[in-house]
Amino acid sequence: MSAPRAEAEPLPREVRVLVRMSGALACGRPGVLEEALHAAQRWVEPGEVEEALLQSYLFLGFPAALGGLALWRKVSGAPPPQALGEAQGSWESRGERVCSQVYGEQYPGLRTNIGRLHPELDRWMVLEGYGKVLGRPGLELGRRELCIVAILAVLDAPVQLYSHLRGALNVGVPAEWVEEALQEVLPLAPSEAARDRGRETWARVQDRRRMTH
Repeated sequence: MSAPRAEAEPLPREVRVLVRMSGALACGRPGVLEEALHAAQRWVEPGEVEEALLQSYLFLGFPAALGGLALWRKVSGAPPPQALGEAQGSWESRGERVCSQVYGEQYPGLRTNIGRLHPELDRWMVLEGYGKVLGRPGLELGRRELCIVAILAVLDAPVQLYSHLRGALNVGVPAEWVEEALQEVLPLAPSEAARDRGRETWARVQDRRRMTH
């Protein structure tokens, strides 16, 4: 008989604040975002705030990312950080590694499916999405995934949400933290139907995980 699994500690406050900030950026309400950024200024390392806002352009586009960073400059008074100046040649191998961590055993199938949609999209996903952006230092991968979950839950994008809920678990985020992150941001979703879809998507991820573990 296996020993009972120890319960995870509660979601750390600084992670909860980052998650809330990402969801607030996705909801498109400046007042909600400004409140979240004030909390981030108080509780989160500035570099982590920068990275969470920066990565949002992959999911929300440049206008939202630019607006979020502009408001962060106003709220924090902090100057922009120095650019990393990374060599682009490192992005592809880093992207393959990070993407395979997030998708686990589903990684080969993901590459095949995206390639069928368009081969350039497959290449950009790895090179830009996971290599250039999500593989950057400055924000631990599990925290990045929880911020992505927050954005996708508020956007009501259940297909992508399903993938990144699994991704968070694949990179070692406790299920309890994922649950808490969703509870934090689903009230920001645009409708009760969207909130229900977020909960249903998480239930499907949990059911599948129970079947395979």
